[in-house]
Amino acid sequence: MNGLLSRPDSGQVDKLITFLYYKDLGAAMRFYEDVLGFSVAIDQGWCKIYNISSDGYVGLVDEARGSHKANPIKPVQICLRVPDVDAWHAYLKQYDVEGLTTPRSVDELNIRVFVFYDPEGYQIEIQSVLHEAVSQP
Repeated sequence: MNGLLSRPDSGQVDKLITFLYYKDLGAAMRFYEDVLGFSVAIDQGWCKIYNISSDGYVGLVDEARGSHKANPIKPVQICLRVPDVDAWHAYLKQYDVEGLTTPRSVDELNIRVFVFYDPEGYQIEIQSVLHEAVSQP
């Protein structure tokens, strides 16, 4: 690659959107809105883009219209970094979400973490930093 080339817009990226594909878009929307509490930032009809953090988004796509089809194998995990993992666990336990694990501390990664699944099997990880003094991305 030639080192003289420069990226467009000085390399600025405004949003990172991860797209997930669903057979039942309505059920996915209800879960991300009613259970996780996210709101639609961009409504494209058959694609709903939710603002998860300041510059992080997840797009829920109707497989009938999107670039890909929903697949039973889900090699993608959505990870949400939150201030209080145990509070999130207690909250989600009330909804009886599928696959909810017990929070555990992973000293090697400096996180406290648990996982669960959305309505079509995408794994969602909720994590908090154990010790703020350690540098984390």
